Amino acid sequence: MKKGIHPDYKEITVMMSDGTEIKTRSTMNVKDGIYKSEVDSKNHPFYNKDQKIQKKADRIDRFNRRYQKS
Repeated sequence: MKKGIHPDYKEITVMMSDGTEIKTRSTMNVKDGIYKSEVDSKNHPFYNKDQKIQKKADRIDRFNRRYQKS
């Protein structure tokens, strides 16, 4: 590897939204070596099936708009 062209690869702590901490290595520049994640697999709709509920609500709203009596 060439010297001086690669970013620093250092250990950081990733703090998930539920408080879980994971130690890993990254090139991210974070304060105090802690990255706070707002979205992860425990609160994202794609992973916890809330997405299906949202799609169903959108279909119901679209149906009601299309067939409402004026």
